[in-house]
Amino acid sequence: MTFTQAAVAPSQFPALEGKVVLVTGAGSGIGRAGAMAMARHRAQVVVTDLDAAKAANVVDDLRAEGVTATSEGLDVLDDGAVSAQIDKIVETYGRIDVLHSHAGFQVEGNLETVPLEGMDMSWRLNVRSHFVAARATVGHMRAQGGGSIIITSSNSGVQYDREMIAYATTKHAVVAMTRQMAADYARDNIRFNTLCPGFIDTPFNAGFETQMGGRDKLENYVSRTIPMGRWGTTGEIADSILFLASDMSTFMTGHALVIDGGECI
Repeated sequence: MTFTQAAVAPSQFPALEGKVVLVTGAGSGIGRAGAMAMARHRAQVVVTDLDAAKAANVVDDLRAEGVTATSEGLDVLDDGAVSAQIDKIVETYGRIDVLHSHAGFQVEGNLETVPLEGMDMSWRLNVRSHFVAARATVGHMRAQGGGSIIITSSNSGVQYDREMIAYATTKHAVVAMTRQMAADYARDNIRFNTLCPGFIDTPFNAGFETQMGGRDKLENYVSRTIPMGRWGTTGEIADSILFLASDMSTFMTGHALVIDGGECI
């Protein structure tokens, strides 16, 4: 089943105008869609990705629409590079209003079959990299009076996936970590929320595709198991990112926002 969603016109959504935003893992999929949506709604977005060319392509596509953004290559496993990138943004624009820490990793396997290096990389990318990015951002946000930090988890962070132990474990961990940070920094007007998408048709589903035995099996799972009977779109997730990033969600913190067509019900 195919679903098409119309984008919200920028004139209908002024709540991001002038905000300074950093997005990691923004070269494709959900990260790209969210970065583009925020830029279209007049935020100053810095698009980053491990692949600098992919990040630059996002900016090129925005410029073709008459929208301004900038890009950088960024390895979120490089603690110094992450801190330097955030400091550079503050030096350039005077502030950082939104961090969407999105980069992540997926590997299939149960307790006996998941590679140890796959579990280690899952922790480094799905938990530790978000900790480092938030740690480098929070002092700037406190000094300026607040901000919004969005960390991508998954609906796998609120349920359990068969034979995906590294992914489900780390996605649960990042939900817990984000809630802890939300409790610690609420009085500083810094909001921490997790984004928990379900099955969105992007290349990131390769691990689930392998685990389920091929694309046809995954398609069958989506149509049979998800109550809405279809994939979600990157545009639908981008709308949720807009909400969490903007002043429309100023009384929301510590929340795991699940967008999965009812899969985890």
